[in-house]
Amino acid sequence: MAEEIEIKLALPEPSQRALLRHPLLRAAERLPTRKLASIYYDTPALDLHRRGIALRTRRQAGRWLQTVKCAGFAGGGLSQRPEWEQPFSGRFDFSAVDDAEARELLERARDEGRLEVVFETVFTRRSWRLRPKSGSAVLLMLDHGWIAASGRREALGEIEIELEEGDPACLFDVARVLAAELPLQPEQRAKAERGYRLRACAPLVPVKATRSPVRPEQAPLEAFAAIAVDCLAQFQANAAGIGEPDAEFVHQMRVALRRLRSALRLFRPLLPDGLEAAVAPPQRELAACLGRARDWDVLAEVILAPAVRTFPGEPRLAALAAAVERRRLAARADLPAASQARPFILAQLDIAACAFRRSVVADAPALPEFAARRLARLRRKAMALAQAAQDMDAQRLHGLRIGVKRLRYAAEFLAPLLRRRDLRKALEVLNDLQDSLGGLNDLARAGPLLAQCLDDDPRLREAVALAGGWHGPRHAALQDRARRGMRRLLRLPSLRAG
Repeated sequence: MAEEIEIKLALPEPSQRALLRHPLLRAAERLPTRKLASIYYDTPALDLHRRGIALRTRRQAGRWLQTVKCAGFAGGGLSQRPEWEQPFSGRFDFSAVDDAEARELLERARDEGRLEVVFETVFTRRSWRLRPKSGSAVLLMLDHGWIAASGRREALGEIEIELEEGDPACLFDVARVLAAELPLQPEQRAKAERGYRLRACAPLVPVKATRSPVRPEQAPLEAFAAIAVDCLAQFQANAAGIGEPDAEFVHQMRVALRRLRSALRLFRPLLPDGLEAAVAPPQRELAACLGRARDWDVLAEVILAPAVRTFPGEPRLAALAAAVERRRLAARADLPAASQARPFILAQLDIAACAFRRSVVADAPALPEFAARRLARLRRKAMALAQAAQDMDAQRLHGLRIGVKRLRYAAEFLAPLLRRRDLRKALEVLNDLQDSLGGLNDLARAGPLLAQCLDDDPRLREAVALAGGWHGPRHAALQDRARRGMRRLLRLPSLRAG
């Protein structure tokens, strides 16, 4: 078995010439350009795909190769996964696959005659060999072509930076040098994943956070690595839908970024010196841009839409909704550039590099002990904020909302370590309080945003008053719910290991 370690980066076609002129490639060893045609196989029920297995044959240099890949570490554009490659003579041979479960599934599908073509890729690959450090060799490959499935094609343009020998940290060194000058974007989706989506003719859908990948036996930095990779994967999956009309893509990008920032704070005592300080500013800039877009989405869909439905045909509300929509589209237009800003791309690479290295910290506590300490600290802080916000002051409620969110994310990250009953109770209290505080914050943000749309038009002022009156009872109900939630938070017991 070989292990494939590579960073995949999307590169827009207009920038490919700039890559070819880059000093890094001019000093590299140029390898032959090849045209590669690959055929991917699966069962009619896509059993391999569901188990994270990719099976392909590839024609290169006049011969066919068979490759099997299994799921592995992936995040921030980096992937590390087991791979078995051998000549293909016309019949699948899986005897070299030393993952017993994968081999059994593959052989059963072959013997039952259930393997069939699911999609193809055809692309030209330009390759270079770089030696960034003594004893290390890195292959840089520029792929340009297409993926075909079910009678449809999708363009393919990406860079793969693959470790040939030596220190895997070299991959990040090369990626950073390129990303500092080129509009690169970490590409989470492998060619196989894109092919399956094209075959299913499946539209992009927003991706929510999944169950925590943490395991109790992990060291704290191993747990951070798993969490950080999960957050980056969620962010990048939703960034692919940034141009879609569904506002949930922007919302889930924002959630992923907030989760990532919370993970950095949670594991701050053990992270490399300077990491958080280096990656925080570009994260804050993007978070602010996403926040502005999300505010307009909420204003349109949560604040105005119910009033418009209640008063159908009301021309003042219709005019106000149109003014809000113009501002909303303008805020959305800023997102692609903000999410592709080079400082943020470099920050993603730095976080992925830290996650990949998973350095051992001397005298680091066991994960359950570390988790207990950090959760207790966040719980005390949230309770202090709840005590201070009893007067329902908007600024203090905003601070409480952030404190509750951080405690909730930490509990979700560390869920596999905690007693189920305690966790379930805590998340019920935190989710309910965060929801009511979020509703109050949305209403508080609505006023200044609506003021930007008035343009001295008395009809629009009347529409704002009409919408505000509609939300009056909701505001009172949210305040009562928040007060009850704060009382429940102040009685919340400690989160204990299971």
